[in-house]
Amino acid sequence: MTLAVSFSPAAWAADRVSRLPAGNAITDGKALLRYALPINNKDIRNVQTSLEDITTQLRANRRWGAISRDANKAASILQKNQAALLASIPPDRQQQAEALIAEMQQEAVDLQAAAESKDKEQIRQKQAELLNHVSELEEAMVQEFPFEVPAEYSNLPQLKGRATVVVETSKGPLTVVVDGYSAPVTAGNFVDLVQRGFYDGLEFTRAEDSYVLQIGDPPGPAEGFIDPATGKYRAVPLEVLVQGDDAPTYGITLEDAGRYKDLPVLPFSAFGALALARPGDDPNGGSSQFFFFLFEPELTPAGLNLLDGRYSIFGYVTEGKDVLDELKAGDKITSAKVMKGAENLVQPKSA
Repeated sequence: MTLAVSFSPAAWAADRVSRLPAGNAITDGKALLRYALPINNKDIRNVQTSLEDITTQLRANRRWGAISRDANKAASILQKNQAALLASIPPDRQQQAEALIAEMQQEAVDLQAAAESKDKEQIRQKQAELLNHVSELEEAMVQEFPFEVPAEYSNLPQLKGRATVVVETSKGPLTVVVDGYSAPVTAGNFVDLVQRGFYDGLEFTRAEDSYVLQIGDPPGPAEGFIDPATGKYRAVPLEVLVQGDDAPTYGITLEDAGRYKDLPVLPFSAFGALALARPGDDPNGGSSQFFFFLFEPELTPAGLNLLDGRYSIFGYVTEGKDVLDELKAGDKITSAKVMKGAENLVQPKSA
């Protein structure tokens, strides 16, 4: 039985104008993952925002001056503020970070040259290279896991960091980055099930165009994962980290908590958001079933939408969005493997 995602696209469209704040939502999953990192370095954030702004400028005609300014700002920070960038790097990562910054400095020079020549293809290529290295440098800045998960969930796997999972499907591969900094219990559950091979061979059970694609319902009467160690259904609580909070909220939707306008760190504003499915009447009833969010970024409202705060997002598709767009009910996950970050999975002590 497929767990419900209790949401109506028509209701969302009718309601969005009255309840959502104005502004431009971030619709790129990689950018959302960068902003979700628990770091506080103004210089690397300024490099990031300058580079990301180039995407907006490329969509407009004849904004070459703005693109050049963004490229020049990023290059200037990388050249002049290297000491400030390194100040946030732990001592054991300093040498690697210095080498990475040197590489980024050269890439920034290449980006400046591409901007001066007004070569869109080269601009996009150099921007992407730099942003990937920005992500790498920002991840190196994380000092320690930022909070303690409540003891009542100590019986569940937890991801104390991030993991990259490659999901092979019958239509092609997807790459997913799973974020334990924002949703350690939900992400830990997913990574644990991936390592168990739980999803290998399962069919997508629900597919609605421009809405959701769902999978994770095992064969037989169970609607989720039955832990062989206990013989019991593994129930995973609703877990939502709100911007400005020190730790996630557990076991209650933001709506029921009266936090209608609070913004999750991981929002449903990017095509390919990955979230845990659950029974409509039980915020703590999720288990193995999850869904991909399929709204096109241009159709997703700025800020909150009707799914934010009601379901636990724990990652985003970073590669293979064209494949995701082609998947339908009946297609399969042939295999899923943790390619990076497996060491961040912490199993329960009793396991």
